[in-house]
Parts: sequence; structure tokens; C-alpha cells
Amino acid sequence: MFGREITPEIRSPVSIIAHMGQPLLFLVLFGSMLAGTGSPLGAATGGVWPWFVPGILVMMCLMGPLSAGHSMLSELGGGQMECFLVTPISRTVIILGRTGKEVVILFAQATLLIVIAIPLGMRLHLPGALATMVLLIVMAIGLSGLSYVLAIASRPSGNLFWIVTQMLVFPIMLLSGILLPVDAGPGWLSAIAAINPLTYIVDAARALFTGEFLSISVLYGTTAAVAIAVAGLALSTRAMKRGI
Repeated sequence: MFGREITPEIRSPVSIIAHMGQPLLFLVLFGSMLAGTGSPLGAATGGVWPWFVPGILVMMCLMGPLSAGHSMLSELGGGQMECFLVTPISRTVIILGRTGKEVVILFAQATLLIVIAIPLGMRLHLPGALATMVLLIVMAIGLSGLSYVLAIASRPSGNLFWIVTQMLVFPIMLLSGILLPVDAGPGWLSAIAAINPLTYIVDAARALFTGEFLSISVLYGTTAAVAIAVAGLALSTRAMKRGI
């Protein structure tokens, strides 16, 4: 299943770059403007880039895996998925093979984004960057699974899938402090951000990226990422067994 999913991406690697267009624009344009204004955002992390780049990595993780259900939605409508379901293949294997593809793509995209950020002025802490990628991979597994649940629930038109994903991505992203700190906003905004799991993952990614492995935010963010992964895998497997 993994080979079936990853083969088209290997044959057309340009699509991997094309799918990271928006995070890349935020990195180059928005990040450069922040660095050029002498923003104090990165005072605790040694500059704007070590603060900003982890947020963009989380953004890419949110936008990519959360839309993973699009391919399943197409196969559900075209009848390809039913061909798999009449075989003895495990439903869990189908989910794991698909999420494996999303993990590989995310790792490739994250590596490319970090490489691009270095000439922009970012100083790379390699162990921290690798630890951040592990955190994002765990999160991506869960988001991919939740995306498949939404795709199954959106049959046959798929309208629900696009409505929910489009309505969720930007509010969740903005309320997690990816681009700007939520603390700078009013109290009600901070209260909403406090119940957003992505907020803790963003904080953990920023701590890991600079090598602060023992920070309490790493514990909170890792717990949130693992919870998302467990929920995504469990719900997607259940939906695959009962909903198709």
C-alpha cells in the first residue's frame, strides 16, 4: 500500500515542491519582513528565524496531511477503494500505508524548507531540527488519519471535506501563534488558544528547534502530538471498517 501511494510522488517530485508553495511564501516573504524590522519575537531564541521557522514547519504539517483525504475521496468515488476492501488486506494496513506516504513527503518538504531558511539567515541546530521533525511526523500521522475519517464521512459529493478543511485550517493556524504570538492579543484570544492542541505543538517545536529538549513545553507538545496520532489512527481504522 505504501509503495502504491508513494510511487506517483517519486515519479513526479515537482509536486512535492508545488504543494509547499504557501508555507514557502510565508517563509521567504513574511519571515524576511520580520527579520528586517528587527522584531523582538526571537529574543529568547537568538533571532527571528529560530522562532519563525518551526512555526512554518508546523503550518506545512497542518496543511499537507490534513488534506490527505482528497486522494481517498477520489478513490471512494471512482470505485478503486472497493477493490481493496474485497481482499483480505487489513484496514489498518491501508491507513498505515497512506499515512506513511504523507510522512515521507512531509520529511522531504521540511528538509527543503530548512535548507532554504539557512541562506536567509537562520542558524541551524541539527539535533534540534531532527527532534522537531520527529514531533511533526507524529502529528502528521494523526492529522492524516483524521483527514481520512472526514473523507469517508463526506461521501459521495465530498463537499463536507472541503468545507471543513477550509474553515478549520486558518483559524487553527492563527490561534496557535504560528505567525504572531497569541499573547499579544486580547484575553479571550489567549483563552481560545489555550484549548488549541496546535498551540502546544508550536511551542514544543520552537523549544526543540533550538535544542531546549528539557523544556516543559516539549512535554506538553509531545503529549498533544501523540494524542492526535492515536486518535487519528483509531478513528480512521474504525471508519474504514464501518463506514465503507
